[in-house]
Amino acid sequence: MPTSEVLMELSGVRKTFGTTEVLHGIDLKITKGSHAVIFGPSGSGKSTVLRCMNLLEEPDVGSIKFMGNEYGPGITGKEGKRGKPIDLRRKVGMVFQQFNLFPHLSALDNLALPYRSVRGGSLSDAQERAAHELNKVGLLKFAANYPSQLSGGQQQRVAIARALSLDPELMLFDEPTSALDPELVGEVLAVMRDLAESGMTMVVVTHEMNFAREIGDLNVFMEAGNIVTTGGSDFFDNCTNQRAKEFIGSVL
Repeated sequence: MPTSEVLMELSGVRKTFGTTEVLHGIDLKITKGSHAVIFGPSGSGKSTVLRCMNLLEEPDVGSIKFMGNEYGPGITGKEGKRGKPIDLRRKVGMVFQQFNLFPHLSALDNLALPYRSVRGGSLSDAQERAAHELNKVGLLKFAANYPSQLSGGQQQRVAIARALSLDPELMLFDEPTSALDPELVGEVLAVMRDLAESGMTMVVVTHEMNFAREIGDLNVFMEAGNIVTTGGSDFFDNCTNQRAKEFIGSVL
């Protein structure tokens, strides 16, 4: 269940590519245990917000605070601590549209080697943890398979397991089903649903509105680099913003 504890807070985040400002001052709070869903038309800045959350894109202006530490360009006060991007990424897992698996490694080693490079320890310990995470996403029997021997849905589940193996405090999902054939979407959403039910704090950028409606306890509608409106779990039934209602009506 969500708590009142703020895990991550974005304040006044702006991002410019070239001469185009794509985020126009984003304010967003993610509380521990919550499942935030960000949606809106293509080009609205959804993925850029997500990438700013683990500094894959560094904001030009604004503050990103995570677990009490400042990571953005915002000025740190006397009480604040400034964290390093690498420390942030160790606690904020991310799953992309593309699976980004190493083609020359088995599913098991795609988890074990990154785990060992971050956590250290023996190879056998890393492989044991990798097997545990693969089992959680229903893929232990495919541990020896290479990515080319797995379906797109299976590859994405391996990518989710890899992120989970590092014990993140927050999981970011950037349209994780958009590269999949329609019949494979369900198996990835099932893993994400289980993850939400386990209490993992999640921020999901998605076009899967039925899934958003199901898990989202913070729903964020973006357009043209702005957060237009937000709402709780009743957002889809009680949204009063006309533009958001039009968008939801067009995709549901």
